[in-house]
Amino acid sequence: MSLAEAPAAGAPADQEWWRGAVLYQIYPRSFADSNNDGVGDLAGITAHLDHVASLGVDGIWLSPFFKSPMKDFGYDVSDYCDVDPIFGSLADFDALIARARALGLKVVIDQVFSHTSDEHPWFIDSRASRKGAHADWYVWADAKPDGSPPSNWQSVFGGPAWTWDARRGQYYMHNFLSSQPQLNVRNPEVQDALLAAARFWLDRGVDGFRLDAINFAIHNPALTDNPPINDGKKRTRPFDFQDKIHNQSQPEIIGFLNRVRALTDSYEGRFTVAEVGGDYADREMREFTAGGDRLHSAYGFLYLYADHLSSDLVVKGPAMWPGDQGEGWPSWTFSNHDAPRAVSRWAQGRDEDAFSRMAMLLLMTLRGNVFVYQGEELGLPQAHVPFERLVDPEAIANWPETLGRDGARTPMPWTAGQPNAGFSTVEPWLPVDPRHIPKAVDAQEADAGSVLHVARRLIALRKRHPALRVGAMEPVETGGDLLIFKRLERYEEAERLLCVFNLGHDVINWSPPAGWRLVEAVNWSKADAGRLPPLAGLLFEAE
Repeated sequence: MSLAEAPAAGAPADQEWWRGAVLYQIYPRSFADSNNDGVGDLAGITAHLDHVASLGVDGIWLSPFFKSPMKDFGYDVSDYCDVDPIFGSLADFDALIARARALGLKVVIDQVFSHTSDEHPWFIDSRASRKGAHADWYVWADAKPDGSPPSNWQSVFGGPAWTWDARRGQYYMHNFLSSQPQLNVRNPEVQDALLAAARFWLDRGVDGFRLDAINFAIHNPALTDNPPINDGKKRTRPFDFQDKIHNQSQPEIIGFLNRVRALTDSYEGRFTVAEVGGDYADREMREFTAGGDRLHSAYGFLYLYADHLSSDLVVKGPAMWPGDQGEGWPSWTFSNHDAPRAVSRWAQGRDEDAFSRMAMLLLMTLRGNVFVYQGEELGLPQAHVPFERLVDPEAIANWPETLGRDGARTPMPWTAGQPNAGFSTVEPWLPVDPRHIPKAVDAQEADAGSVLHVARRLIALRKRHPALRVGAMEPVETGGDLLIFKRLERYEEAERLLCVFNLGHDVINWSPPAGWRLVEAVNWSKADAGRLPPLAGLLFEAE
C-alpha cells in the first residue's frame, strides 16, 4: 500500500529518455491475435497498446516480427526489411508506430545480427558457389582430412555447430539451429548490409534496437577448438561442456558495435542495448558499452536463469556497474521469452501474487534500465505445456530436464470469460494455462488490490523518484534474507531512498532507523510495525 507520495526531485533537462527507463517486452506471437488464426500479430499489439501505456512504461521492446520460416520463431530471419505475413504487413507496423507515438511510447525492436535463416537469399546464394556474390557472407570451412567438422564447437541447441553442405563441399557454422547459419560479420560487406537493414527501421521511426546474441557475431577465423570445462557440474547440453572462447566473444565485435552506434547516433534520441549471455557476460556487458562510441546499455542472464532469489544475487548485478568514468549503463530483467518466469523460479511455494508484488518493487528499485515481460504485470507463473504441445526445439531436445521456453511464451490472458482468455477465438499456437485465466487483465482491472494495479503504482513510483531512475545504488545489508540498499540521487536536493526487502520465508524483526519516512510498502501494513513479514518490501525517503 502507498502511504505517502514524494514530489519528484529535479533532473537534468537533457537527461536521455532511455536512462533508467522501464521498457515492456512484447513477444508478438503471444500478445494478441487480431485475425483469429491462433498467432498474435502487429494489429493485435496496436489494439492493446492502451493497456501497455496504462502501466506507465516508457516504451516497448518487440521481439522479431520479420519474415521468417519460424524454425526458431522469428529469430531465423529470411528478410530483415519485411514483416512476416503471419504478423501482418509493413503498413501494420507503421500503424503500430503511429499509435505508440500517440500514446507517448518509444518502440525498440530486435535486430538479429549473428545469423539468418537458411532461407535468406544471402545464404541461398552463398551455398550455391564458392565464387558468388555472397560466397564469403557466412562461415564456411573445409572438412578435416577424416571428414569430420572443422572444430569441436557445439551449438546451443545440441550437436556440432557445423553442418555439411554438399553443394559447396564444405561445412557451414551455426551457433544455434542448423537452419540458422552463422553470418561472417568480419566481412565489411556483411556489416554494411546489416547496417542498411537497421537504417531501414530507423527511417520507419523505431527508437532503438536490442541486439540479439551479439557476442556470437564474430568467431575466431583460426577455428581453434574450444577447451573443455571440467568442474563436475551437471549439464544438459554439449554446448555447456566447453569454454566458448573461440566461437564467440571475439574482440573484433567492438569495431562492429562502433559502426552500429555511429549509425544510431545519426538519428536523434536512439537507444541500443545488447543481449549478452555466456560465461563472460559480466566482462562483455561492460566492454560492449564502455565510452561514448559503443552501445548505450547491455543486459545478461544473471537474474533470468537464477533458480532462487537471494540478497547476494540482487546486489551482484549493480555492483558490476559502480558508475566509473566512461562506464556504460546496465539493463535488467527478471523474466523474458527465453527463460522460465521468475515467479515460478523464485516463489518456492509462497503466495505467487505476494511474490509478484515484491519482485516488481525490487525490479523498480534496481539501478539501470528495467524490462517488464508481458504478463509479468499480472503475476503470471510459468505455464505448463504438455510434451505433445511443445514447439521450442530446445525444450523438445532437453525434455524433461529443463522447463524450456514455451512455458514463458504462452498467450497473454486478456478476458477471463472468453475462449482462450480473449487471446484468440481459435486454438492458439501454444495452449493457455488454466491458472492464467483468473489472472486475466479484465479480472485484475476489477480488483483494486491486484498485481496489475500494484504494478502500475510501482512503475509510477520509479518515475517520480530520480534516485530510482538514475541514482547510485549502495548496499547496506546483504548476505541473508534481509536485503537493504540505498538509492542516492546526485542532482539538486540529493534525494536519498532506503529500500528494504524480506526475501525469505520467515518474519524478520526490523525497524527503520530514525530520519526515514515510509513512501511505499508491499505485503506490509501498519500492523506490522517493527517486523517484516515474508516477501515484504518497503521504500523510505530521507526526511
